[in-house]
Amino acid sequence: MKTLERLACALGIALALPCQAAERAKAEVRCVPADRPLAYECSIRLTHARTGAPLTGARLTIGADMPSMPMAHAVKPVAATPTGEPGLYRARIDLEMTGEWALQLKLSAPFRDQIVTRQRFE
Repeated sequence: MKTLERLACALGIALALPCQAAERAKAEVRCVPADRPLAYECSIRLTHARTGAPLTGARLTIGADMPSMPMAHAVKPVAATPTGEPGLYRARIDLEMTGEWALQLKLSAPFRDQIVTRQRFE
């Protein structure tokens, strides 16, 4: 029985390794008021979490919802566009009200990742 338990444990560890080796991104998000109320221009700096190198050629969307009111206030994701500076992207979001929002950054290239960051909008 002990041999079977050890084998199950070893198999579990071996299967977990590919998940730990997955590529990850790091994001710094800064949003400033745009030309009308509740509209914000966001700049997103993407880097490779392990190396710190800028992520170029990324396909990125940004959406938002209010953690304090789940499913009541949500912003449909919009595509972020590259700025020409390596790793720097821009997106415009239109919120429904002021307060704390959870921004969901979904990366589909050069690898898949999702980053959630909270921002306060006044």
